Amino acid sequence: MPRRLTIRMSDEKYERLKGLARRRSLSLNRLIGEMTELILAELDAEARFRMRAASSTGNVARGIELLRKAQGL
Repeated sequence: MPRRLTIRMSDEKYERLKGLARRRSLSLNRLIGEMTELILAELDAEARFRMRAASSTGNVARGIELLRKAQGL
């Protein structure tokens, strides 16, 4: 069963998110859900990358740098 979550944000952020949801023909709830899925997928990808990097003889710091660059961070 989905959990309910209350978040606080500025009116400006709320209106921007509401506008984005409207442009994508999504409910605000669905938009937040999709954004959450993307963030968690990035987190999982980084964790997998770190595990692989730790088990190899490569340059872990350089690998993380490249991963962040690929993610646009």
